[in-house]
Amino acid sequence: MEDSLITIDPDICSGKPCIHGTRITVTNILSMMAGGYSVDRVLESYPELTKADVSAALEYASKIIDRDKINAQP
Repeated sequence: MEDSLITIDPDICSGKPCIHGTRITVTNILSMMAGGYSVDRVLESYPELTKADVSAALEYASKIIDRDKINAQP
């Protein structure tokens, strides 16, 4: 992953991880894809993004989930 594609700035989107140079959050991209959007459809919705941006968002989320301890629900 290109770490420079994901930025965290407390003054932008309340410090949520965003695609560098935009106010498009990683969560926006993940939510769209969870809702059934393809990468191409995400790119149509956000023409300023590239496939590398979408991949970086997915990789970022994967790394965050992998490093956090997940507690099983009873």
